[in-house]
Amino acid sequence: MVMTVMAVALHLFATLREDPMACQMFCLRPARGEVENGAVRARVRLTAAAVAILCVCLAGMAQNQDRDSRGVPKTSATAPAPEARIDINHAGVDELLKVPGMTRSWAARIVRFRPYRTKQDLLERGVVSGEVYDHIKDYVIAHREAQ
Repeated sequence: MVMTVMAVALHLFATLREDPMACQMFCLRPARGEVENGAVRARVRLTAAAVAILCVCLAGMAQNQDRDSRGVPKTSATAPAPEARIDINHAGVDELLKVPGMTRSWAARIVRFRPYRTKQDLLERGVVSGEVYDHIKDYVIAHREAQ
């Protein structure tokens, strides 16, 4: 992104050097033979400063949108306690069917593609779809140790 901003700034600088009229407008220099209007000049400078601040703020917001939020687990208020959740590394198909929204085919896929480091592996490996994962994520857990 920094490279893009630098490229645009260099292009603008080159354009202003070639076109004197654009340079007069952008740099707010009075044309030859005309009287300088201080109020208009101040207003244009204030507008240019506001646009520059807006661009910087938008660039900061765009950088923060790329952040990975998977590190923070999101569970609903109705989710059972971690001890009551079903372990996807050790549960059988019949036990997995107790999870709300689980079908026999999804439970069989979970059993077939074991082991899992975290419950997010279900989504990352393509074992279940995003819609199914959203329904079952609060009811399952992935323990790595033997039970």
